[in-house]
Amino acid sequence: MARLAVLALLGSVLVPLVAAGLRSVLWVLAGLAGLALAAVGVWWALAHTGALRALGAVLSVAAPVAVLALYAASGMLGPAVLSLALWVLAVTAARRALSPGHTAAERVGREVAEAPRHPWVLMNPRSGGGKVGRFHLADRARAAGCRVVLLEGGRDVAALARQAVADGADLLAVAGGDGTQALVAEVAARHDLPFVVIPAGTRNHFALDLGLDRDDPAAALEGLTHGVELRVDLGYAADRVFVNNASFGTYASVVTDPAYRDAKARTTLRTLPGLLTGEDAPGLRARADGRHVDGLQALLVSNNPYGRAVDAACPGRRARLDSGLLGVVCVRVGNTAQAAGLVRGPRAGGLVRMTAGEVVVEAGTGTLPVGIDGEHVVLPSPVVCRSAPGALRVRVPRHRPHAARAVGGPADWPHVARLALGRLPGHG
Repeated sequence: MARLAVLALLGSVLVPLVAAGLRSVLWVLAGLAGLALAAVGVWWALAHTGALRALGAVLSVAAPVAVLALYAASGMLGPAVLSLALWVLAVTAARRALSPGHTAAERVGREVAEAPRHPWVLMNPRSGGGKVGRFHLADRARAAGCRVVLLEGGRDVAALARQAVADGADLLAVAGGDGTQALVAEVAARHDLPFVVIPAGTRNHFALDLGLDRDDPAAALEGLTHGVELRVDLGYAADRVFVNNASFGTYASVVTDPAYRDAKARTTLRTLPGLLTGEDAPGLRARADGRHVDGLQALLVSNNPYGRAVDAACPGRRARLDSGLLGVVCVRVGNTAQAAGLVRGPRAGGLVRMTAGEVVVEAGTGTLPVGIDGEHVVLPSPVVCRSAPGALRVRVPRHRPHAARAVGGPADWPHVARLALGRLPGHG
């Protein structure tokens, strides 16, 4: 993989040089300029209204299209696409070369010793457009010996789970969305009981990162008796647990609008200008492991870091859930210049990524709206987010084809080059 990474990287540089010589530098600059103009267009479309919003929408589409047309007219479209594909291959191969090559589950999973005697399952029949009924999950769970409780409107999820423990349940499970999963997972962790995730919600990111098949939620029931047990982390925002993330700032403020649930796109476009540049802008501050970041519009704290958006190996996913660290993504874009600067990547300062065991989030208000696994809550400011390493015992099926493989961080190219040449520590 290291040799493939080095060859692909060299190829991504040589292809435009062979096609256009030193003029290829100008083509690279033209592409970056197109990306910068597109970023400006997106910023205008989101942060403004009226004519400037319309102009931004046009610019965000016209700029990249114009660059592609220019490339095509000059015979550079093919080399540019090939060079980009080789660069993506190089980065992916480099990270594979630096990874241990095992999934998180393979590192920490252990065989389930015995089946639970009194498993308890909470099912939300409305979640995921009715997956509980469509996949006959209640009947299958009862056939597996589970006590099934159907969630009705207004009932306290955590209280139901606590009552189940008091009644002798030795395993807790949830068929529903991530918000419901988190509430029951906290009770399971507090009593050190095994927990089973049945992905019957709409998105179920937690289940996805555990390697479960969201299109076949009934398969998760195999974890009751024929599976492995993992120790995974939980995240906390103040006293509220999250299995995926807690979001502060722009998104958390948008979802507070009562109209958001029925008209998400329209409500978002209506409220964003005030939240990004107006008087309603959050102005968040974050402290993590001695580092201070302020002037933020949005902040995402995740239970273990997410992969990079451009990472072809696992975009938007967590390769492991047992690192004992929170992932922190800070967004700080307050004007057109900062929007254009996003093409510089992490060096631009508009997008800051960190990892930490604890993060403190505050603003100039007494309370903060927070989106916790998609559910809106309001917490006293400042909000202390922390990781609880290995707090949750999760039982999953032994075979999970969707488990993300653990990959390394940003490619360390000198290390990759040494691997490609066979120069390993202790090997000459």
